[in-house]
Amino acid sequence: MSLELYYWDGLQGRGEFVRLALEEAGADYVEVARGDEDDGLGTGAMMALLDSDDEAHPPFAPPFLKDGDLIVAQTANILFYLGPKLGLAPRDEGLRYVANGLQLTVADVVTEAHDTHHPIASGLYYEDQKAAAKQRSADFLDHRVPKFMTYFEKVIRQNPAGSRYMVGDALSYVDLSMFQLIDGLFYAFPRAMKKFGQHYPLLAALHDAVIERPNIAAYLDSDRRLAHNESCIFRHYPELDQDAR
Repeated sequence: MSLELYYWDGLQGRGEFVRLALEEAGADYVEVARGDEDDGLGTGAMMALLDSDDEAHPPFAPPFLKDGDLIVAQTANILFYLGPKLGLAPRDEGLRYVANGLQLTVADVVTEAHDTHHPIASGLYYEDQKAAAKQRSADFLDHRVPKFMTYFEKVIRQNPAGSRYMVGDALSYVDLSMFQLIDGLFYAFPRAMKKFGQHYPLLAALHDAVIERPNIAAYLDSDRRLAHNESCIFRHYPELDQDAR
């Protein structure tokens, strides 16, 4: 039975962190909201499950994964579940909790990236909060990105396995998620990220190494990979970008 991934059609968003793991592993999966309604798929099928009055454990919001009768919600939780199944988690059980902690930290950055363009309220249009967004973005780029990336760079450098990966001695879902985080920041803030490789060479090398993996390269070149856009988490508004330091 195929794994079923539920996320909004047309958006990379938080669902992309799960897609990358599924694609790297060559997993058999169906993207429900992007499917044909004639096949019982589509956004309506996703909403029916979200709005169900008889589902024992309804998810709050996408992304969520359905594996048979089991529904797993929240990006980091989905990856914690999928990692061992897909061969994308450390073999050591203790390190799996380390990986989950790193993934949750990635999620923190993703939330802060979203809040650069929606600092007041998600229910307001960007145009209704542009002044606050400019102030929030400046703080994010000047203080928060360096703080997070310095930490992630340190994680690779101090990895006891002595590898180029975030945790353990082999690629894990955390490495794929780090690629996606960096890729999103490159899209949203191209000027500010120009010197990223100089400041964080190990992270830059990890980003480039993920791109070169055969399954990821094929995915990025396919129509399954949705483009970044201004309805998503990482949005490029030139007025929020700034020169690299």
